[in-house]
Amino acid sequence: MSFFADWAHMPMTHTVVFVLAMAAASGALAGGRLREPLGAAQGLLISVFEWFGELGMFCARTVRAVLAPPYEWRELVRQADAIGSQSAPLVALAGAAIGVVLSLETRDSLLRFGAKGFLPAVIVFTILKESGPIITALIVSGRVGAGIGAELGSMKVTEQIDAMEASAVDPYKFLVATRVLACIVMLPLLTLACDFAGILMGWVANSANDPMSLRLFMLNGFKGVDFSDFMPATFKTTVFGLIIGIVACFQGMRTQGGTEGVGRSATSSVVLASLFVILADVVLVRLILTIWG
Repeated sequence: MSFFADWAHMPMTHTVVFVLAMAAASGALAGGRLREPLGAAQGLLISVFEWFGELGMFCARTVRAVLAPPYEWRELVRQADAIGSQSAPLVALAGAAIGVVLSLETRDSLLRFGAKGFLPAVIVFTILKESGPIITALIVSGRVGAGIGAELGSMKVTEQIDAMEASAVDPYKFLVATRVLACIVMLPLLTLACDFAGILMGWVANSANDPMSLRLFMLNGFKGVDFSDFMPATFKTTVFGLIIGIVACFQGMRTQGGTEGVGRSATSSVVLASLFVILADVVLVRLILTIWG
């Protein structure tokens, strides 16, 4: 109990470092790095440094693959379609659900303070600045992260990636770079779809209780919104896309242990990507408030 009491009073930077260390240890365990550690603490520390070291080398090789020609445009378009257009219905559905819930819950709270007229603005600001981006990132990390981790993991254990290298095809350029870039490009577009569905369904849910035209709802909702509220929150999802793509590809490319390892890679891709997205959101929100606040 004393450990948790001390952890609750840690500075935010210490807490983030602690959570990152736990996440790295989880990734190392998922990759099968800790078979029979000599000691729990020693094995955990070694696995954390190994995981971050391998991730750093993986990122460096991915950057070289992205920048060096030739470029795999056809594969990039195919991955953008798989990540973007095929995720759009699920993202829009999640955004619509968030809009309905926000409308119902916020309306009840505002009625208690006699501020029902602020409901459209609350819905719009909440969805544009935080709910839309983070919900989109978490939905994509669940759907796309698991898919990329399982796909690349299957290719790794069946030696298809080794066959590509033997055929003078760079797997980092063809497999990793295209998926990472597709995630970076498509996350802001999917966020727009989530924002649109959430605001629209927020109006529908509000109109079911208190009829209001869509035009009046939009005028009241966007009255105080400017680009400093919309643009940073939307384009921070490019960082989320980078995290999702890098983590999922990294976990997939280091898969070991046959089909069981593929399952571990898919699971760890979702868990680690979601965790790092949430931690990145904390840092980015603070950065946005510092610059544009």
